[in-house]
Amino acid sequence: MDLLQQIVARAKANKQRIVLPEANEERTLRAADRVLADEMADIILIGDPDDIRRDAEKWGLTSIEKATIIDPLNNPKSEEYAELLCELRKSKGMTIEQARELVKNPLYLGCMIIKTEGADGQISGALSTTGETLRPALQIIKCSPGITCVSGAMLLITKQPQYGENGVLVVGDVAVTPMPDANQLAQIAVCTAQTARSVAGFDDPRVAMLSFSTKGSAKHEVVDKVVEATKMAREIAPELKIDGELQADAALVPSVGEKKAPGSDIAGHANVLVFPNLEVGNIGYKLVQRLGDAVAIGPILQGIARPVNDLSRGCSVDDIYYMVAITACQAMDTK
Repeated sequence: MDLLQQIVARAKANKQRIVLPEANEERTLRAADRVLADEMADIILIGDPDDIRRDAEKWGLTSIEKATIIDPLNNPKSEEYAELLCELRKSKGMTIEQARELVKNPLYLGCMIIKTEGADGQISGALSTTGETLRPALQIIKCSPGITCVSGAMLLITKQPQYGENGVLVVGDVAVTPMPDANQLAQIAVCTAQTARSVAGFDDPRVAMLSFSTKGSAKHEVVDKVVEATKMAREIAPELKIDGELQADAALVPSVGEKKAPGSDIAGHANVLVFPNLEVGNIGYKLVQRLGDAVAIGPILQGIARPVNDLSRGCSVDDIYYMVAITACQAMDTK
């Protein structure tokens, strides 16, 4: 069973309630039908019920009838949600009239459903930008306790079983925070390890804080940041297995790790890699994906109190289907 099959199996074993707020979009509706047919998750669709049912019939989607469909323009809980949203955002000057309009927006409505414990996670992005996906999540659901920055992790499934966890690596940040400071980098490390547990199923995440230096081999302020972040991550999560600063080869190759970082439990055995900034992370995973013929899954957003994930507007039905499974696995771990 490959990693994606394992993720789907875990989702099926503990069904979560996932909101799809772009329910009038064909790929989303086809993915929802497949999820429901496979009994992988309970699906909440936000959109015009008549349009959704008409499209489902047109496309032969026979399982959509199992979904809960919420009309954002005729929702009996609209006033309840508006009052709560106004209260949440009153320090930012939000009026009740503004809140009433916002809860008609499917992305905001989905987050309000999660906030009031009617759902466990949300996925959008087939029609929306990353900013449009993140904004309501950060305003309504907010970050996890002790976390102040959102980041994005990527699952890399390589053909090199001697590295990572039988060839699987979890890496971050590859999507959100361009130039994290030491505290943010520490948070990214903790969150990426958590994603490795909840999504990739790692029993023993081993985190390497990457740099162009290993254990003082080079001196620079950007190296100092990685060293400081490693110390902070240990304070945030004392149980976390983490070491840094480490060069990539020292993190992954046992013989190199033993030579460059003798005595380190992580060097040569890392299965979670934390990049020093977004530029390095984004370039790095794409090089591995293209030159190394690795499968890259994500980005998986992390640091939000309940999972809200972002899709590419070029996503496929498969992408949405598997992101539902990933979001469900995250949701189990945030309850």
